[in-house]
Amino acid sequence: MKHYYATESVGIANGLPVAAIHQGGLVALTHTPSPIASLNRILGRPAHEKPFLLLVAGHPAADAQVPDIERKPLDAISTFKV
Repeated sequence: MKHYYATESVGIANGLPVAAIHQGGLVALTHTPSPIASLNRILGRPAHEKPFLLLVAGHPAADAQVPDIERKPLDAISTFKV
């Protein structure tokens, strides 16, 4: 059976637990190891299942800082013709 947009749907769906984790005061990191198929062997899963990503969550370090990243202005990244 062909499943359309399965990867995109799974990616979007993973945003929900990430948002909940952050709302709960924890931090989360998504990671897609390569080759990810080795997870099937490690976790004892059948070959027809395809792992998508690892989601790691925990408490942030006491001195953890989020970098102050500024967005570029719109005219620096685009042009419009009228």
